Amino acid sequence: MGTVTPRSVLRYETWTLQPDREPDAEPVLYAMQCAVDGETAPTSEDFAEPQGVLRHCGQNPSHHTYREIITRPWRAWRQM
Repeated sequence: MGTVTPRSVLRYETWTLQPDREPDAEPVLYAMQCAVDGETAPTSEDFAEPQGVLRHCGQNPSHHTYREIITRPWRAWRQM
């Protein structure tokens, strides 16, 4: 047998993940979705605006279950 040469080098690094709060970050967006028929209210940067889902509830009295959808930008970076 000859000499053994490495085929790859593994390097373990520590990464950090957190919400992106930089000035150029995408905005946090909110929406409400009916869990019965899947109808989704338009997204908004104001969390109170999508709560206008009550109109949908009034038009569909049997639709009592909704889910909040939050889209939040995140960023990751390698710690040195």
